[in-house]
Amino acid sequence: MLHAPLAGVALIAAGAALWGTDAVLRQPLVDQWSPWTIVLYEHLILTAIVAPLLVRRWRELSHLDSAGWLSALVVAWGGSALATLAFTTAFKYGNPNVVILLQKTQPLWAIGAAALVVRERPRPGLLGLLLPAAIGTYLLSFGTDSPSEAFSGAEGKAALLALIAAALWGAATAFGRRALRQIDAPLLTAVRFSLALPLLLVIAVTHDAVGPPADVPGGDWLRLPLIALGPGLIAMLLYYRGLRTTPAPVATLAELAFPATALVVNYIFLDATIDAWQVLGLVILWVTISLLHWAPVRVPDREPLAGPIPGSV
Repeated sequence: MLHAPLAGVALIAAGAALWGTDAVLRQPLVDQWSPWTIVLYEHLILTAIVAPLLVRRWRELSHLDSAGWLSALVVAWGGSALATLAFTTAFKYGNPNVVILLQKTQPLWAIGAAALVVRERPRPGLLGLLLPAAIGTYLLSFGTDSPSEAFSGAEGKAALLALIAAALWGAATAFGRRALRQIDAPLLTAVRFSLALPLLLVIAVTHDAVGPPADVPGGDWLRLPLIALGPGLIAMLLYYRGLRTTPAPVATLAELAFPATALVVNYIFLDATIDAWQVLGLVILWVTISLLHWAPVRVPDREPLAGPIPGSV
């Protein structure tokens, strides 16, 4: 029987609950702002926050070899910049509940990437979970719609973008574990946001989206730091602080605060709902992800210095 300190479980639940507020903050911005501008400003705020740490500890970056720098770049450009762009753009096309909840597929992508990057080989029994995971993901995305119906409209585009974001965040976990062999998690987090910023600036310039839209409501300038700090940095710090003392299977239970909060908050503020078949898909997906924590993997002799960095900003 697994036991975990109540404080650790509470911290994980609090961090997961903050993740569930992301759509309420991001969706109103997407209605008026370009996704390129939103994500650029989000990273400007995050980079400003981590800059003092980066300035104080920049000499430690010499510990990174070429593979370490490549891993950090993949984390920054893929897991921070491009993933957040895909995630934000998805809100333009689909149900915010579906976009948010599809991020529960991240562990599936992380397992595949980890097998390639850090040689954490899943045992054969894990393959049996892929089919129910795929079924759960499809039901959550499209309910009982046929594939031709599902992928012909905006909902299909939203689901595809959300899954791309989840895949990039999952891969960032694996590459982050590789980089964490040489630097610690706080420094890698600072590198992640800082390296993402130049790429996002180039993308925003290319799309003529550096400046904010005209006649921006005053509340939008509050939403940007709230996105960066609430479901972003603060949620990350709470979750990983709690994970230090909480076994992974127990943490998965505490993470139910994420879909629970998202469904309630999105219903109240965005009038967003999902049908019974989509709820069934979420349950199947969550059970599958929970079972992943019980399926052993073959790990290399050399372990990372710390746990994986978070997949989302």
